[in-house]
Amino acid sequence: MDYVIRPVRAEEWTLVKDIRLAALQDPAAPVAFLETYEQGVAQPDEFWQGRAAGGAESSGDETRQFIAEAPDGSWVGTISVLIERPDGDLRFGTPAKVHQAHVVGVYVRPEARGSGLADQLFRAGVDWAWSLGEPRIERVRLYVHENNPRASAFYRRFGFVPTGETIAEPDDPRVLDLEYEIVRPL
Repeated sequence: MDYVIRPVRAEEWTLVKDIRLAALQDPAAPVAFLETYEQGVAQPDEFWQGRAAGGAESSGDETRQFIAEAPDGSWVGTISVLIERPDGDLRFGTPAKVHQAHVVGVYVRPEARGSGLADQLFRAGVDWAWSLGEPRIERVRLYVHENNPRASAFYRRFGFVPTGETIAEPDDPRVLDLEYEIVRPL
């Protein structure tokens, strides 16, 4: 199936909400996301409107949410990329030492898994990060739960490598998230 990979539009907030709530209901959600379905569904419309606007192409170059749109208009996958600067606010994980991108919110609906769609979404996100002007993005990072081998295998296949950095889960400090990165080619 042919999918269109594109940034979200601010006015598509209901679709942003729908795909996020679907992701939070996925069996892998407890090891893939830091929020629960109950937390997501409790958010007011203003939250989802802000989330869509913040990830839209018109929002600037600090955050971008890409979606995979099927020919029938349904959304079957998503990825968000956050830009982190050494002098910026800490969003998650260790503070940025270089100008970097941080991948979050990765989700592909079960019926589209194994189709290469995740590769297309990651390519869009990584290419966007590399395309930004000065200061140049030096690496793209993400965190994966230590008990999420399916995601870890995909990230490695795509080209991410473990950095050795870990952070404890906010709700259970005995459980770790592992940092992976792709360093920008010279």
